[in-house]
Amino acid sequence: MASEKEIKEIYENGMNILEDLTNNVQEIQEQVLEEILKRNAGTEYLSRFFPNGQADNQSFKTNVPIITYEDIKPYIDRIANGETSSILLAYRIIQFLLSTGTSGGQPKLIPMTAESFEKRMSDLLLSDLVTRKCFSGSDEGKSLYLYFIKPEMETPSGLKASFFTTFYFKTESFKNGLAKFCTSPIDTILCLDNKQSMFCQLLTGLLQRDEVVRFGSTFASVLARTIKFLEDYWRELCSNIRTGYLSDWIIDPGCKNAMSLILTRPNRELADSIQQICEDKSWEGIIVKLWPKIKYIHCIVTGSMSQYVSLLEFYGGGIPLVSPIYNSSESSFGINLKPLSKPFDVSYTFLPNTAYFEFLPVGKDGEGKAQETRTDDEPVDLANVKLGRYYEVVVTTLAGLYRYTVGDVLKVTGFYNKSPQFQFVERRNVVLSIDVDKTTEEDLSKAIMKAKLILEPLGIMLTTYSSYADTSLTPGRYVLFWELKMKGSNDLPKLDAKIMEQCCCMVEESFDFTYKSHRKVGSISALELRVVKHGTFDELMDFYVSKGVSVAQYKPPSCLKSEEAVKILNSGMVGKFFSPKTMF
Repeated sequence: MASEKEIKEIYENGMNILEDLTNNVQEIQEQVLEEILKRNAGTEYLSRFFPNGQADNQSFKTNVPIITYEDIKPYIDRIANGETSSILLAYRIIQFLLSTGTSGGQPKLIPMTAESFEKRMSDLLLSDLVTRKCFSGSDEGKSLYLYFIKPEMETPSGLKASFFTTFYFKTESFKNGLAKFCTSPIDTILCLDNKQSMFCQLLTGLLQRDEVVRFGSTFASVLARTIKFLEDYWRELCSNIRTGYLSDWIIDPGCKNAMSLILTRPNRELADSIQQICEDKSWEGIIVKLWPKIKYIHCIVTGSMSQYVSLLEFYGGGIPLVSPIYNSSESSFGINLKPLSKPFDVSYTFLPNTAYFEFLPVGKDGEGKAQETRTDDEPVDLANVKLGRYYEVVVTTLAGLYRYTVGDVLKVTGFYNKSPQFQFVERRNVVLSIDVDKTTEEDLSKAIMKAKLILEPLGIMLTTYSSYADTSLTPGRYVLFWELKMKGSNDLPKLDAKIMEQCCCMVEESFDFTYKSHRKVGSISALELRVVKHGTFDELMDFYVSKGVSVAQYKPPSCLKSEEAVKILNSGMVGKFFSPKTMF
């Protein structure tokens, strides 16, 4: 694990390291692949592709197939069940990482080695360094970062399996690095009860409100949940501050011990100040009101998290949203070198020393939208991608994944020195589908972003959304779930049928030619919009957390596949609306 000295070196020399990496992309990438093959060509998995024993870079690209998780899963399962990890890679596996499992079904087991963890840490530290350099004074205060863990699983082999955040927050790297700048004591982060953990982390953040200069979490969904929690518990938080006593229901020993060192005396003046802010009818800008020295909000807001942008902009009062890094359970990919970019303009610069990257070209239509099918072109290296083109990323890692398709479609938006910069477009496997049509995550997001503009002049906020394909009817239809609220309160807006029908029409009008053609001839029914009450999507998050997903890594599914999840959203429905039966 990264030592305190190594962490300090990255902070001191990080920009020089970054310049070196991005100026030598091709050379570094070839070296990374050579090293992976030197170590692992003799493993059971790879050796069958090199019958003559010649495992050079070119023969790797010629002989080794591009795969999905299902292709590598039998080897991972064998290791998880007790076979030696050398069937897949030479270095020892220290841990399995779990994918989130909210978009693609069951969580995947992804091998991690000590070295692959170090690569991830380097990217995190470089990203943090770049962000801090953009905001003067951000080094002088503390971070209110809301972090959570889940219990680890143990495989039959004895190897643990957990989400990356759970593993990371227990390491010395975290304790020696980021944790030193956080308001939350380690014991409150490591509390397995998310409610107790959230309460104590917010309480410590409020007690130190004048020192907080950064507010954030891993994903925007966590901050949306945090704001809802604050709405529900601010009075009790103020009571704790006013009396100097911790609520009786906080029974976790670590939380109680940590809070005893921080909540040491009554502070009526602080409690009154917080109460006055929270009693305001409008919570617009509540984050910067409660923590007035905040420079930026730090969390991932790209991909499925983009639906929370307007909510965070409203509650953040206009302070910048910084989307720092692009990574997944399989690998770290790149960092945002322009932290001040608007959320929908964020691109990530790939770092060539993390893994070996290839890119499968994806076609685009006349509107510049990524198509569902790949082209017949061969995969290209990181150094040879073209500006403006769309690609699906393929990764070969230090931890036993070889030419593995992650499922993300990216667009090349520029270059930093010689390293490409990519904008996240969509997850390939997140698709609304009725026999005759496929609507991608990108299609859906763009359509909903246009439709919500109808509501904004009325003071109505779309806080989150999801969807599913209802094929119980013939013909089938797409169903949207929207959670709405008034900007000045949590009150449910008055739902005007004509306005909501306009939203339905705008969504459908924003879909592609194929969808419109099928709607015109009646092979797809009119789109349905179901509005749900405030807090319904929190219940959906609770459902996925109960199934093993980590709060810290929760990614709201934009396209639901689970019948149970659909039932949860239906249970909160307060209104339903349709597009006209005939359109186009």
